[in-house]
Amino acid sequence: MKNVIYIFLFISVNVAAQNSTQAVEETLNNWHLAAAEANYENYFNLMTEDAVFIGTDASENWQLIEFKSFSKPYFDKGKAWTFHPLERNIYFSKNYKTAWFDELLETDLGICRGSGVLTLTKEGWKIQHYILSITIPNENVSEIKELNQTHDTALLEILK
Repeated sequence: MKNVIYIFLFISVNVAAQNSTQAVEETLNNWHLAAAEANYENYFNLMTEDAVFIGTDASENWQLIEFKSFSKPYFDKGKAWTFHPLERNIYFSKNYKTAWFDELLETDLGICRGSGVLTLTKEGWKIQHYILSITIPNENVSEIKELNQTHDTALLEILK
């Protein structure tokens, strides 16, 4: 009897993990699709009310209301941004109410990396935190550092 209970628990946990993974995949794919289709309502409905979007520029740490204002003109023009996932890793908290992920994306900026956190809400999975990074091959870091020097120096003065 004890073995039957363990087997049932093992199967239940695996089914929950598989269903949760599929649901998170669907949320992220729908979010990226909403941006590609410039569907403002669908895009922001997939984010929590306290969501944060961190962009590629060091100054881009957007709280949701700011990110909506920044994004609105792009969506209004009918072209926001298009991200196609190339690979994605998803992880869960023990209670399956929080997920975190990283993804490699094909974008108009080249290959980028996205990472973030989703929270399970009454309405389903929602993005609470997202970070977009432009990938830089290690052999190009010195060039990028030199390109960014003026910008970084000015931003450091503000931040210090």
